[in-house]
Amino acid sequence: MIGTFRPALILVGLLTLLSGVLMPLAFTGLASLVFPFQAHGSLLKKDGKIFGSVLIGQNFTAARYFHPRPSATTEPDPKDPSKTISVPYAADNSAGSNLAPSAKALIERVKSDLPSMGPHPVPADAVTASGSGLDPDISRAYAERQVARVAAARHLPETAVRDLVNRFVKTPTLGFIGEERVNVLMLNDALDQMPKP
Repeated sequence: MIGTFRPALILVGLLTLLSGVLMPLAFTGLASLVFPFQAHGSLLKKDGKIFGSVLIGQNFTAARYFHPRPSATTEPDPKDPSKTISVPYAADNSAGSNLAPSAKALIERVKSDLPSMGPHPVPADAVTASGSGLDPDISRAYAERQVARVAAARHLPETAVRDLVNRFVKTPTLGFIGEERVNVLMLNDALDQMPKP
């Protein structure tokens, strides 16, 4: 009986070793050599300390920073674990709100956010969350809409802040997939490094 199963068990063991251990190690090693920044999480460091990843948004709320799009991530309520509370950009709990465009809760939130956004039309990403709730990028239109506020809060000329935004604009992938976008964490880091007036 054992002789019948032995070839199958050996094959399962070899395939597990090959596809579950050796191939992942080989691909990880190759990726680390060819794309070291991306293979290690696209982490940004300052003074030897990690302060974020270009792949995961952070919740900037101060007037002196560019703000990300809204985030729909939640965490269990510490006071009542059967409920959840909003915790923007909780990287350990990526999720969208799953609210339809006709959902009353979404409509009310967007309506409450609109007055602070200035004149219409408002870029969609200024008032809607991404599917993951962790989108690190905003549209060029949303970034440009924030230039005046950031410049005023930092006592910088608007042209200098606008030029910085333009330096960080990424074009659509392959020239036609998606739209122009700006990574908020990288932009805010560059903003902090701008010389004071």
